[in-house]
Amino acid sequence: MKDSKSSFHTHILERHQDKLPCASKQEVVDFLRGLIHLLFPDYGSYSFNNVEEIQEEMEKLRVMLYQMICKDKNESENFAAEVTSYFFEALPATYKMLEEDVKAMFEGDPAAKSQVEVIKTYPGFLAIFAYRIAHLLEKKKVRIVPRMITEYAHSHTGIDIHPGATIGRHFCIDHGTGVVIGETTVIGEHVKIYQGVTLGALSVEKSSADTKRHPTLEDHVVIYAGATILGGETVIGSHSVVGGNVWLTRSIQPNSKVYYKAAMHEESTDKTDVIVYKSMAL
Repeated sequence: MKDSKSSFHTHILERHQDKLPCASKQEVVDFLRGLIHLLFPDYGSYSFNNVEEIQEEMEKLRVMLYQMICKDKNESENFAAEVTSYFFEALPATYKMLEEDVKAMFEGDPAAKSQVEVIKTYPGFLAIFAYRIAHLLEKKKVRIVPRMITEYAHSHTGIDIHPGATIGRHFCIDHGTGVVIGETTVIGEHVKIYQGVTLGALSVEKSSADTKRHPTLEDHVVIYAGATILGGETVIGSHSVVGGNVWLTRSIQPNSKVYYKAAMHEESTDKTDVIVYKSMAL
């Protein structure tokens, strides 16, 4: 019994000794929260009074990001400096996109009384904010921090967006609980999705990790609650609408409406859901 315990303790010690250096969850959360409080003061409880205070806070965040990346033992200080520089140079354009996302959520939800309400209370805002920040780091091949950022938002909102996904401007997630957006998903501009939507892969085999596994949504697409769209070759054409609970593994043309309706068999009174494609083109 004693030898068994000793072996167990030795195994645990080996795991500790083999632990890869990485930023802590708290460091990542502090960085994300500091950034959202800075860029969207309506989200938090404090504000800055002059440009000098803004610059000082920005420099603190710059140091935090640099240190987080440096903690990855596989990355050099030069890499951390390069990524940090890239991130803050790209931040103004990302901030503009986030402002458009807020506007999209406000305009897309009749229940929203103001953009402040969207920023303070909508889970879609936090999820999209975390995604856009993480995506900047993912593009520079930062390893773990981007996933830690989006998983923090996932745990608080129920919305799971992989930082590797590509999402265009004016993006709206309404309600949001249960939304899943996979790593190689491509989403165009002015797209709106509702709760329970899955943009996933047909196969989860490890051998397909480097291929496009998730669908493409072109511009001005609406996906209603509970819809599941799978496959890297699946394209939802622009200005299309996918109805609630639809299951799609094939592409649809632009200006299409896809939904289920109950059908009556001639020899039975049982109702069966069937899929309907309807062109909305003029």
